[in-house]
Parts: sequence; C-alpha cells; structure tokens
Amino acid sequence: MSVNGRVVVVAGATGGLGSVVARTFAGEGARLALLGRGLDKLEALAAELGLNADQALPYAVDVSDGETARACAEAVQTKFGRVDVYLHLVGGWAGGKPLVDTPADDLTSMLHQHVWSTFAMTQAFVPRLLANGWGRVMAVVSPGGRYPAGNASPYAAAKAAQEGLLLSLAQELKGSGVTSNILLVRTIDTKHERLNAPSEKNANWTLPEELAAAMLYLCCEEAGTINGARIPLFGGPEP
Repeated sequence: MSVNGRVVVVAGATGGLGSVVARTFAGEGARLALLGRGLDKLEALAAELGLNADQALPYAVDVSDGETARACAEAVQTKFGRVDVYLHLVGGWAGGKPLVDTPADDLTSMLHQHVWSTFAMTQAFVPRLLANGWGRVMAVVSPGGRYPAGNASPYAAAKAAQEGLLLSLAQELKGSGVTSNILLVRTIDTKHERLNAPSEKNANWTLPEELAAAMLYLCCEEAGTINGARIPLFGGPEP
C-alpha cells in the first residue's frame, strides 16, 4: 500500500531535510501535518507544496514540551481523524570543545533538541498509531552516538540517548503493526555538494532525497517487518 491518503507528521518540516521529505510525501498523495516553530514558514511551505486546507495542517509547536506535544497530537487527530506516520527530523549540533571545557548549557541544549523532543513527541503520537493497528515512527540519528568522536560529548550523549529511546520503543511495538526505526547519517548534504563538488570529505554525505526515499520505502507494506533497525545511509560500515 502506498502513502496516498496516509496522515504523515513531519516534525522539523521547514528544515533542509524536512522540506524535501514533506515534498516527497506530498508528491505521493499523503496528507501532511507540518510541524516547526514558525507558523509563517510552515504555512509558506504548505503553499509551496500546493497543499490545500484539507491536505495540510501547519502547526507551530515546542517539540520538547510534553504538554504542547500532546496538544499537537490532538490537533492532528482532530484535523485528519487519524495519524499514520511520525517522522522526527528535529535537531542540531553543539560541541567542538573537550569535555572538561564544555559548558553545561551545551549538554542541556542537545538533550532538549534530541532526547526530550523525541520523548515528548513519541509519547504524544505513538498511542494514535497504535489505535490504528498500523504506523511508522522514524528519526535520523548519527553513528556518532554509538561511536563518538572527540570534542563532541554533548551531541554524542544526546544522540546515544535518542537512539536508545527509539530502539527500546521498537521492542515495545512488536506485533502491533507499528514500527520504530532509525536512519543513520554522518552529514545531511542539503547543498548537494557530494554531487556538485565531489571530494574525499563529502563522499559519505547523505542527500535529503536519499533519506526521503528510504523513509518512503519504510512506509510500504513490504517493510512492515523492519522494526528496531539501524539503517546506515552513508555508503559504508560504521567504525
């Protein structure tokens, strides 16, 4: 079954990855809940994608706050009558210093962006998917969570915790018709440098379109047995 008519929630919809993913799923006929911080940008994205009021719900939300996350899930349910897919494309990076010189605020920021946002939003949306007996949860995670580089402790700690949340969730979802998977990338190549200016540095970067294609595949019926997977999309094995 395709995603035509499915209700797909894209958290981080106006980012360099989120906008490509939203465009891909819109092109396949999905109805979209477009989530982010700026309502104006979300509404502009819906208009750019040619989605009418029946096809899109732009919604501004603080994804790391449990109360607003639950209100968001209720709004999506009320709008569309169901929720089928939750895509967590939220995050950022902080680091660049040895652990002993790292400000505590850097760790706090990374935990909010990666861990608390994943915790709040999956708590809010997964019950909606379970109610359908069918659903998909996906997030983009870095292999740096499991194999961290130096001078990256806040980011590495947060991504490791995020990965743990989603893989534990996958075990809880066994047999429910809902799956939880993570897509591993090193760098998301929003400027298509790997294609336009190939180099040793960007050889394992991942295009947003490649991530969107992988997400689309995981939504098909044939991918229903893929659950709790760590899917590498960077052209080689982990360290």
